[in-house]
Order: sequence, then C-alpha cells, then structure tokens
Amino acid sequence: MRIRATAAAVTGALALSAFAVPAAQAAEPKVPADIAAASEVVHSDSGRSAFAAAAGGTPYAMNATFSSVKVNNGKNIAVGTTNVVKVPVTFKLTHGADVDIHAADFFAGIELYRGASFNESIFFFDSNDASCTDSSATVANCKTTVQIDPFALLNEDAGSWKAAGFAVAFNGEDPENPNLDNVGVAVTDPTNSFKLQRYSKLTVNASPEPVKKGKTITVTGKLSRANWDDNKYHGYTNQPVKLQFRKKGSNTYTTLKTIKSNSTGELKTTVKASTDGYFRYSFAGTTTTPAVNATGDFVDVK
Repeated sequence: MRIRATAAAVTGALALSAFAVPAAQAAEPKVPADIAAASEVVHSDSGRSAFAAAAGGTPYAMNATFSSVKVNNGKNIAVGTTNVVKVPVTFKLTHGADVDIHAADFFAGIELYRGASFNESIFFFDSNDASCTDSSATVANCKTTVQIDPFALLNEDAGSWKAAGFAVAFNGEDPENPNLDNVGVAVTDPTNSFKLQRYSKLTVNASPEPVKKGKTITVTGKLSRANWDDNKYHGYTNQPVKLQFRKKGSNTYTTLKTIKSNSTGELKTTVKASTDGYFRYSFAGTTTTPAVNATGDFVDVK
C-alpha cells in the first residue's frame, strides 16, 4: 500500500523538488511548471510554503475575481489506473482597469483541491496558466486544463473536491526571487464543487446462447473499480446492481431484479428465457465511484 509523504514547507519559488518522495509512495500536489511560481506565491501564507519568508514582503490584494467556473463541463471526474485525465476548465475573469492580464508575468489558473478550503487543502492539482480573451476592457473569458495523474492519487482522495481560482501579477519582479510587496494576488474560493471518483467497470455474460424458451439463463458479470493505492482494478464488493433486459427491436431496458456483488465483485443470477433480447447489469454509482452500464449481451431464444 502506498502512503503519501507530507512536507510542511518548501523554500524558493520553484522548490517543488522538496516534495520528492520514493517511487513507492504517491506523488505530492501537482503544479505545472508554467504556473509553479504563481502557485508558490498564492500559498505563501497557507503554511504549505516557506516562500514568503525566503522572498520577503507580503503580496497585496489585487482587484480580480473569478466567476462562471466550469470544471469538466459540469460533470464529476472519473480517474482510472494509468491514463492521465485532462480536465477542461473555463471561467470568467473580472479585473480592475489597472490590472494587465496579458502581461508576460501575469498568471491565472484554477486549483482543484480536497479539503476545507484553498489554504487548508489536503491535496490539490493546479491548472496550466489560462488563456484569456477579452470580452471588455475589464472582463475576459478564459480556458485552461488540469491534468490528473492516477499515480498521484490514493483511494482516500475519492469523494468531494472543490475548485478555486487564483491570479498573480509579478509586476516586473523576478518570479523566482520577488519582493512580494510588489506582487498582486487574487483568490476566489471556492468557485464550485464536484466529485473525484474511482473509474468503474461492469461486465455481463448471459448463457447459454442460443436457449430454448422457458429454459434457465444464467447471467454472470463483475463490478470493479480503480484502486489508486496499487493502480489496479479490484472487485467492488457488496454493491446493489440491477439486471436489466431489452427486447430485440426496442431501445428501452427494463429492470428484472436487483442483486449484490459478492466479496470479489462477481455477479450471478438466473432468469427464464422468454424472448430474444439483450441482458445487461447496471450500477447506479456511489459518492466515490461513477455509475456504469455493461454492454448488453444478446440471447437468441428458440
């Protein structure tokens, strides 16, 4: 089982290497290189970074706010065991006339986090620096991407997450060694919430095929979900799963019965053959695991 290393502080704008842990452990919060210095600044007073002490000074509150934040098109995020999930994010950035959001040293991004607040998060992923298009002199529509790597996650991370918007204007200061008194910071927290879920799989097999009308059909299958502690799929145990049937020529599935997965996630039940059609299992999902339907298995009834 992997465990997550923690670090109370890091030194320097780009001192993310201080979070390095052995390969057997989960990675620490993910911050893309193009926004790393800005992330250090906005977290400088959160207890997660010693950047403020090293750089000196205190950032001033910049006139900028985030609204209409949409994470993953408003859907929950499901992550498997190997593929990095690229989460699209859009938002509106409203700012003062004196804030140059197109300056080379201005950064705006979205942080997805688990925890009570932006400054009290347990774990987080930051977006890349956003691309913004002006809709007026003080309003811009922006888009970016957050990349979620399953190898950075543990099972404990599944569940409720939040998003926050943050912006930093370095105003000509060296991002790696700024006088923070000259650096502007804005944070909107939280902007919205969502579920980060362990990707689920569901299979079905109805046999025999073909079968005589009135004879018994045995329907087996398995419900499994991603395990972020070992990056494998394991059976999801003791979960209610519906057995559904769709007549040949119909587009609608009807629930025949509800059974529970066993101690290894396996499913098994029987029904009487009546007419040609498709059998499938359907799982409604939980807070930590998304809903999933098996692909229907056709049975020819003679």
